[in-house]
Amino acid sequence: MSIDVKLTGHGKDLGGGFLVSRLLPAAARQAVGPFVFFDHFGPLDVEAGANHDVRPHPHIGLATVTYLFDGAILHRDSLGSVQRIEPGAINWMTAGRGIVHSERAPDDLKGQAYLQHGLQLWAALPKAHEEAEPGFAHTPASELPLVQIGASTVRVLIGEAFGRASPVRTFSKTLYLDISLAAGSTLDLAPLAEELALYGIQGDLEVDGETVPPRTLAILAPGAAVRVGAPAAARFMVLGGDRLDGHRHVWWNFVSSRKERIAQAGQDWAAQKMGRVEGDDEYIPLPERKPQPAPEPGAPKAPYL
Repeated sequence: MSIDVKLTGHGKDLGGGFLVSRLLPAAARQAVGPFVFFDHFGPLDVEAGANHDVRPHPHIGLATVTYLFDGAILHRDSLGSVQRIEPGAINWMTAGRGIVHSERAPDDLKGQAYLQHGLQLWAALPKAHEEAEPGFAHTPASELPLVQIGASTVRVLIGEAFGRASPVRTFSKTLYLDISLAAGSTLDLAPLAEELALYGIQGDLEVDGETVPPRTLAILAPGAAVRVGAPAAARFMVLGGDRLDGHRHVWWNFVSSRKERIAQAGQDWAAQKMGRVEGDDEYIPLPERKPQPAPEPGAPKAPYL
């Protein structure tokens, strides 16, 4: 079989009726390559006056990867970064030892109706870089390679594929592609990374003849070379990379190989010692629910709280 596991998301309300579908982490699989978290939001018709802003909140031990299909987000962080995120761009925020950021509607969209649709992934940092200096890097759509393969187009968002390399810098081998297939076309996908998955955005996919509906994360068998077909026009993402160098603990907005580091980050945030977003005095408080004890060996991993 070419597909090891298929995952469908569970609904999560981020506040104000802003619903997302969360694919990772899951009981069946914690990560695909470095990616330990996968949220799909939208497509959502944001009504004029609706407030789906995400107030300032902290991260450690990971990098957030934000990618939009429609809409816009204003990113601001404790480093002083201010960046409008628009469709097609890659926004990589390294949390490392700690960063605080907010994700709000840009001023020109406040009071306007618009469509919001995108993905946010978290890449766990290798153990050697978990406490790296925080940083933020914006790569506009115009700087990301576009490859035409027959009737298919491949945008190389992160990593290397089909002879092209993204300029986005990472801490370990990471792959992230945005692929569009014309109706009736196929694409041969080599085992481009140690761990690899496909995720449908629009239209059914046929992976070596097996149907993968949209909004399903199909994790491929290691080393599998697959043929992806599209009965109708389809768009899908490819994601993965090198296997993580050990289990990661995921609690709230924190990722670490050490539970005690997560506990310390919680204490630091509760004491407001992790920095602030200039000019924004709001913040998301630490949840009352604390991390659960580590599961017994072989037991399913508890999903993100």
